[in-house]
Amino acid sequence: MDEFIKLLDKNLEYISHEIIDNIFYIDVISNRKQVTCPFCGTISTKVHSKYVKQFQDLPIQGNKVIIKLTNRKMFCLNETCNHKTFAESFDFLVPKAKKTKRLENEILNLSLNLSSINASKYLSEKVAKVSKSTICNLLKKKK
Repeated sequence: MDEFIKLLDKNLEYISHEIIDNIFYIDVISNRKQVTCPFCGTISTKVHSKYVKQFQDLPIQGNKVIIKLTNRKMFCLNETCNHKTFAESFDFLVPKAKKTKRLENEILNLSLNLSSINASKYLSEKVAKVSKSTICNLLKKKK
């Protein structure tokens, strides 16, 4: 399972998983020793707090996947930076996103061949919970 998680990001570490009602819940944490402030570029090792961030990913063996990431909020150690804290970020996930980039790409690929209503039905049954409006919003962003 750790190898699967490393495909998302080499800095993630697998903790545990459970399957409930055909949904694969995977708990992960970051193993980074230091995080760079996205606002000023200063490296920080000082943790402010932690919170759980949930997002959907591609299915595994026919089970929908929800990854629960224990994410860290860090202190920026640069006194001249306008931001005192910042959240750790990852390349596979847009800030505040509820779906991984690779899941969004799969949704877009499927929606190019089906109507948004039919794509939503298919995706919600087989891949991940996706509404028609989500598909439309992803298509608008892609333009």
